[in-house]
Amino acid sequence: MQHRELGRSELRVPVVVLGAWAIGGWYWGGTDDAQAIRAIQASIDHGANAIDTAPVYGFGHSETIVGRALVGRRDRAIVMTKVGLRWDTEEGEPYFDTVDTSGTKRVVRRNASAASVRHEVEASLARMGVETIDLIQVHWPDPRTPIAETMGALLELRRAGKVRAIGVSNYSVAQMEEARRALGDVPLASDQPKYNLVARDAEKEILPWCARERVGTVVYSPLEQGLLTGKVDATRSFSNTDGRHKRPTFASRNRELVNACLRDVVQPIATRHGATIGQVVVAWTVAQPGVTAAIVGARTPEQAIENAAAGDVRLTADELARVRAAFEALRLETPPPAGAPAGASGIRGMLKRLLGGGRS
Repeated sequence: MQHRELGRSELRVPVVVLGAWAIGGWYWGGTDDAQAIRAIQASIDHGANAIDTAPVYGFGHSETIVGRALVGRRDRAIVMTKVGLRWDTEEGEPYFDTVDTSGTKRVVRRNASAASVRHEVEASLARMGVETIDLIQVHWPDPRTPIAETMGALLELRRAGKVRAIGVSNYSVAQMEEARRALGDVPLASDQPKYNLVARDAEKEILPWCARERVGTVVYSPLEQGLLTGKVDATRSFSNTDGRHKRPTFASRNRELVNACLRDVVQPIATRHGATIGQVVVAWTVAQPGVTAAIVGARTPEQAIENAAAGDVRLTADELARVRAAFEALRLETPPPAGAPAGASGIRGMLKRLLGGGRS
């Protein structure tokens, strides 16, 4: 497993970070707690020893499961969690409405006020049964709270020994610059932007700025919630409790297009490396300029072990370029137009022309 310095912080993280959103159950149609604990422990044991969670993932449940999995392994794990999204108070700007796994309606609010930050950190420490959070991140910007107020509260918690490093998530460059000014001599450790082969907006400003300013990045959704594994065929259906059923990228036609690209371009590379499609996609992601690590979710020990092994896959410059070119040429439809022709054969033809008769 490759490890890298996280910006200018004291943390050194694996390039594959275990994402603990799915094990919270909410959005993903439930979870198996015992299996999730084994998945976290397998990830730690196989070198992907950083775990990214958040209070809102399962409304506390993900952190609770992480805490149970850390028993006997805390000294080997890097714990990353977040503040700024509340469902248990009426204070803050409403962000979205949802229902939890029991069917209870929840209103999730953005709240990064000093009082809320202090409350969330204490609650996270208690749920996970730890004394210190290695990386605390502001989940989303809070338009009602000055960034300086949020950072001031996090600095207090750092001085108290309750957090080691301070990061942000989904921040713009301007917001990161403001956060960094507010932190003074304490480095802004990282940003957590969305980034993958079909969502590359972070390449425009976020990743170049972070690379230049030595701010780490722990990118999320490198596999686009499973779309880029090659295992989600165009005919699969998702339940109403699985948020992917309404994601535009998971429209049947888009899955068909993506899977054709994965088969024709990524699979031959995976075969050469003795790897899976998903491992190659993760390896491509962490090889991009400005990327420190990628968060990859797992709900089973087998998935966790496969993800961890992606940290040992090293792609050549030619392979990295081939994958990029294929996905830059891919045009997903959001939403797919009614009556559109099937796309797999068309995309395969395009890829054959791109690769010179289909050779790879």
